[in-house]
Amino acid sequence: MPNWLIVILCAIAAVAFFAVGLSLTLMIKGHHIESEISTNKNMQKLGIKCAVQETREDMASESCEEDSLCTGNCAGCDIDHSK
Repeated sequence: MPNWLIVILCAIAAVAFFAVGLSLTLMIKGHHIESEISTNKNMQKLGIKCAVQETREDMASESCEEDSLCTGNCAGCDIDHSK
């Protein structure tokens, strides 16, 4: 078998392995993995904050939750206040 074919088959096998792993996680836990800081309760308990919120606190400005332009979802925070 040519080397390029072995590499392609290994890549396909790796992608399939990770897809099955994510599917099993979804089936066992019953929900998607919560990787967003604003929705993950364990990250909030540890005091982990999004980078935008930390920057605003360092600059003595409003926190992400108090800002009227921010929805509380750290992915929605925008330092420049642009939409």
